[in-house]
Amino acid sequence: MELLFSINFILALIIGIFIGGLSGYIGSIMVTQKMALMGGALGHLALPGIALALFYNFDVSIGALIFLIIGIIIIWGLQQITGLSIEAITAVVFPVTMSTSFLFLPQNKTATALIGDISSITFKSMIFISLVSISIFLIIKKIYKKLILITISKDIAIVNGINIKKYNFIFLACIAITVALGIRIVGGLMTAALIAIPASSSKNLSHTLNQYSFLSMFIGMISSFLGIILFKYTNISAGPMIIISSGIIFLISIFLKNKRQHNLI
Repeated sequence: MELLFSINFILALIIGIFIGGLSGYIGSIMVTQKMALMGGALGHLALPGIALALFYNFDVSIGALIFLIIGIIIIWGLQQITGLSIEAITAVVFPVTMSTSFLFLPQNKTATALIGDISSITFKSMIFISLVSISIFLIIKKIYKKLILITISKDIAIVNGINIKKYNFIFLACIAITVALGIRIVGGLMTAALIAIPASSSKNLSHTLNQYSFLSMFIGMISSFLGIILFKYTNISAGPMIIISSGIIFLISIFLKNKRQHNLI
């Protein structure tokens, strides 16, 4: 999985920074809502789409997104019918879809499906992913405070005229698109980490909601940047290197948090 031309490496860096930043930003809400592990479940939910994309040789993000949209609609509909939590329904749906994916997944493409592959980025895909990432960021930024208020108190949100079902559906759709993009760089296996670790690191360091959200995005960007740089020089898949970089930043954030608390005593 070498990057054959320097332009491919630059394109991979750009895509990684956009996807990492978006994942961190949307992860700041998911961690607050205790939905962090849902990113992993959705990554598994997308595996049949990834398998079909690899089998028929089209973009894995498109295949993943098709199955994620179908899955999100099913999960949202079941949540409305049963009243069960989204996490519980996702836990029921994703093992079935994950098992189904192995009916189509070529054995020689298993690693690509599970841990991603950024070695074949094109200029068109970079432009498309960048524009989609910016669009999702702007949507989430616009409804961020409403989603946080829903998390704090649904009753207060209703009093303030917030349509909870509407905003939850928009949020789920944005998560689905973010996971589909994330699969491109870390595969279906590690999307939860891509989303949750930057937000968890930010939570250790931030003091305000704005700090928390934007620091989550920044850490996501830095993690992806460092992971792709390490991929370039070690030739180890970028997906694991991105998550390892993010994990190291998380450990540093714990150290800084403890040091700050010690200084206050």
